[in-house]
Amino acid sequence: MNKEERNSIVELPIDVIDQFPKHPYKVKDDDDMIQLIESIKENGVITPIIVRPKPKGRYEMISGHRRLQACRHLGHKTVRGQVLELDRNAATVMMVDSNLARSNILPSEKAFAYKMKLDAMKKQGKRTDLTLSPLETKLRSDEQLANDVGYSRAQIQRYIRLTNLIPLLLQMVDEGKIAMRPAVEISYLPDHLQDKLADCILKEDATPSHDQTIRMRKLFKEGLLTEEAIDKIMHELKPNQTNRISLPEDKVKKFMPKNMPVSKREDYILKALEHYDKYLKKQRERVR
Repeated sequence: MNKEERNSIVELPIDVIDQFPKHPYKVKDDDDMIQLIESIKENGVITPIIVRPKPKGRYEMISGHRRLQACRHLGHKTVRGQVLELDRNAATVMMVDSNLARSNILPSEKAFAYKMKLDAMKKQGKRTDLTLSPLETKLRSDEQLANDVGYSRAQIQRYIRLTNLIPLLLQMVDEGKIAMRPAVEISYLPDHLQDKLADCILKEDATPSHDQTIRMRKLFKEGLLTEEAIDKIMHELKPNQTNRISLPEDKVKKFMPKNMPVSKREDYILKALEHYDKYLKKQRERVR
């Protein structure tokens, strides 16, 4: 492609377009994708994708991953696009920003997107040609990012902490099973202890409270957080369970099937009591 064609809207061969490295946003073949495919089938690609040139006549995606995927589904050989001369950092910032307007962005997507953009902004800040004018106040990179996305600096840092979670726990955050603040506390634990916690969550069908994760992190700092300690904390009663009847676990477990989750033990006990009540009634009828 010659210099005149760059920065203008052109038809780009789809088979020479590569994905953006570590693209943080998921491109799903969901209902929205079906609607996008139908729209492109009827109206074409209204908003061109944006790419940057690579060696040997190839291009790297920056903006428009879903449009490109829709065109692939339709069997198109080319797609309307704009070629911009951008370095890695500028391309990263544009890639992140172009996707932030999407609805229903997952916490994991925000986490990796914010981390990528923040790293790129910090590197840009080292360049003398990107400094602000004397009349402007230069913000910290995380402050600028917070302003860009409408969050506080603290919230940006919380999202970025999520990138330290093991995939299974991060998936639980995306699914709404683990809230943000407990997830942030968990992110400070090493992978093997996160693995143990994930195992407890699945086995007991219960997620840790914010208070429990704070204690786990504190115990880890003190060198006292073992797998046994995590297991003990996860078996504690939650505040909303304090009015329930408490039964000694060691005396109850021997009457239950092995590996039964905590969430199902109450139903099991109630059914056992119902069965026992029916047994007592039959015994009374025999006595009469």
